[in-house]
Parts: sequence; C-alpha cells; structure tokens
Amino acid sequence: MKRTVRRLPTLMVEKVWGRDTLPESFTAPAGKRIGEIWFEPPPELPELLVKYLFTSEKLSVQVHPSDANALPGEDGKEECWLVLDAEPGAKLAIGFEEELSPEEVEAAARDGSIERLLTWHEAKAGDVFFLPPGTVHAIGPGLALVEVQQNSDTTFRLYDYGRPRDLHLERAMAVADTSPYPPELRGTIESRGGALAETARLRFDRVEGAPDTALAALYEGGLLALPLAGRVRVKNGGASASAGECLFAQSIASLDFSDAEVTLLTRPTAKIAD
Repeated sequence: MKRTVRRLPTLMVEKVWGRDTLPESFTAPAGKRIGEIWFEPPPELPELLVKYLFTSEKLSVQVHPSDANALPGEDGKEECWLVLDAEPGAKLAIGFEEELSPEEVEAAARDGSIERLLTWHEAKAGDVFFLPPGTVHAIGPGLALVEVQQNSDTTFRLYDYGRPRDLHLERAMAVADTSPYPPELRGTIESRGGALAETARLRFDRVEGAPDTALAALYEGGLLALPLAGRVRVKNGGASASAGECLFAQSIASLDFSDAEVTLLTRPTAKIAD
C-alpha cells in the first residue's frame, strides 16, 4: 500500500540551455548542464508535473496544444511560472506584439524574425505568468523558475536559434494563438495575495507559514507541497521535505507546517477521487 505522504523522486534533466552551477539546494553532476529538475508525479496525482527550470541560454520558441486540439499520442498542456530569481535584464517571451496571421508567424519562424515579433517581458523574482495552451513562448537566460503544468511533454518548436533539433511548424501553427498575451494573465506574489493561479486544470498557491483554514479547505484532496524555505513535515513523523524537495499528501490535514517558512501548494482543480 502506498504511503499517504511521501517525498517524490527527482529527475535532473540535461539541457543545452541549462547550468553547470545550480542554487544551493541542488548540485549539478560534474560536466552536466542541468536545465530542469522534475518531481515524478505520483500515481494518485498523475495530472500534474512540478519542476524547477534554470537557464543560461534562450529556450526554443515553442507552443503546446490544448486537450481539445491534441491529436492521438499528444497531451494538452497549460502551465504556470513563478519566477524565483532573475538576473538583471532577464526576460520571458510570451505572445506577440500585435495580432498576426498564421502565415506571418510561420514565415517569421522560418526566417528567424519571430524573435522580434514576440513580446519580451522583463522578469523579476515574484512574478507569476499563466500560459494557456496555444500561447507561443520562450524563456530567456538568467532565470530560475518553478513551473506547475499539466503532466505533458508535447512541445512544438517554431524556432531554435539554429540548434540541430527538429522543428514542428505544421503542428505548431495548427495550435498557436497568434495574438498578444493578455495582461491579466500576468501578476506578482503581492498582487495575487498568494493565490498564484486557479484554472480549469490546476490550482497553485504560495503560503507563508501554515495555510489558513479557508485555504486548507481547498486542499482536501491529493496535493503537492514544495517548500521554498523551511521544512514541511508529516504530523505523526515520517516523510518531510525542505527546499529542493516535494511532498505528495492525500490530505493537507496530515501535514505539519510549524517549521515551514514559504511553501508552494498545488493540486488538480477537479476533486481527487478517494
């Protein structure tokens, strides 16, 4: 029988745009450029994937399908980013400067001018961005993010700066939104008051110390707890997690936040079946 609270296994993923030096909670293997650290989704909560991203170069310009327009073998993907750290001048590309036709976007992807058509948003620690499926985006260098997403690796690349990787223009253009990024989908920890995102697929919150009664009531089903500072423990002993780790729990009532300082909580929006 699976334990109701347990620490999730992690997977370090090498990326050409990753880093060989990571924040103090992590250690990159010698000679490896780590771009992503994944927490393996538990079978009780297969819908969500939580991961850290660390960038030293630009990621490809890419887009993900929705559940509605994904083909067999593909999976829809919406995602939410919380910026943990940003070097001066660090930026994220999300959406376009103006409404474009699909033909204009495809031509720009082919000749490389798509970078100039995207809106590059300056990023700083505490910024929050929700990306619906179909949002064309790229992540610039000098950033550390937490990403909460639908558990999908379906990615269609439009442009990759000449790197020797496949592009997927036909599928990308079939699912891409070629309009500007809606400003209401961007916020900050201060403006959101800790409630970072609530969408059709997921809920994402930031809490200092212990969650209050109202927030705890929203996490009665299965959830993931990702400490950023301090430690989250099981009330009756057993598993615990500190910065760089992630806990799965069947119920928030089983968790002890007395040593927690800052914790991210996430769950699917739909109630988890018992």
